[in-house]
Order: sequence, then structure tokens, then C-alpha cells
Amino acid sequence: MNIKLTLKNRIIFTAIVTLLIWTNLAWDYFHDGVPTHYLLHRKDLPGISNWWGGIAIPLLTWFLLYRIKRRTYDKGINEASNTSKRVTYGFIGALLIGILMSFFFTIGTDVPGYMIIGLFILSFFIPIYRAEHLLGFVLGMVYTFGGILPILFGSIFVLIFAIDYLAIRSFILYLISKTSSGKS
Repeated sequence: MNIKLTLKNRIIFTAIVTLLIWTNLAWDYFHDGVPTHYLLHRKDLPGISNWWGGIAIPLLTWFLLYRIKRRTYDKGINEASNTSKRVTYGFIGALLIGILMSFFFTIGTDVPGYMIIGLFILSFFIPIYRAEHLLGFVLGMVYTFGGILPILFGSIFVLIFAIDYLAIRSFILYLISKTSSGKS
């Protein structure tokens, strides 16, 4: 499962995502019209058309693939194969979470709220603020919510997850190390 993010592979992946998003938009256009999604699911708040996703999702995909390549594959040959698996599994896991959250939101249950709380807890133990997680989460939700809302909420979640993992977790581990070293 050693996948290299060469320029060719990034172009192919971005082209596939672009093709899928524009196929979905064409389908919507010729059937019931391209939907508009409203903030917080309230029609009295501003709406965002899915047309914006046709531009935003390919740009986000290209940018995040570039960030993944910079973080993982420019380090060295020995680390690249191990991180390739972590990146792939992180992307697939976030994609499945995005799909499940979309599904449960569509059927009208409270499960997405519980999933978000679970992600906040998980963010203390696993660095789920990385680019592959955001890309998987957004792509998993794009069919249900369009392109802009998953990018908006995913970016907010990633910021919170980064604060959880990098600041709060580090502070708690620091306190634990100080208290345990003081008892010796």
C-alpha cells in the first residue's frame, strides 16, 4: 500500500475528484436543479449553492494533496513508506466518517452530534487535524452537503482538533510528567 504522491498522481486524483463533482452538478442541473444549502439548515440564513463546490473542491483537493506531499514524502525514503500507510488509512477513515455523518444527518438522527463529540475526544489521542483527514472528511460529505459547507465545518473542526492535540494534550502530558516526577 505504498502510494507515492507524485505530480502525476496528484493530477490524476484531482482530475477524478473534479470529474465526479462536475458530474454530480450536471446530474442535479438536469433533474431537480442544483441545490442550495443553508447555514445551520435554516432557510432564513444565507444559502450557498452547490455550484461553488465545482470550483472549491478541486482547489482544496490539489492544495491538500500538496500539503500531504510536503509533510510526508519530502522527509526521506525510510519514513515515506510507513507514513504512506498512515496517510492512506487516515484518509479512508475520515472519508468513512464523513459518509456516515452525512448518512445519519440525512435520516434525521442525533448520531452526527455524538460522532462530533467522539472526534473531539479522539483528537486528544490521534492527530486528526492533518490534511488527509480534512480531505477525506470533506469528500465524504460533499454529496450530501455540497462543497462549501463541508470545507467550512471541516476547517473549523481541524482547527479545534489541532488545538486539542498540540496545545491541550501537550499541556496535560506536561502536567502529568511534572506530577509523576515530583513524587519520585
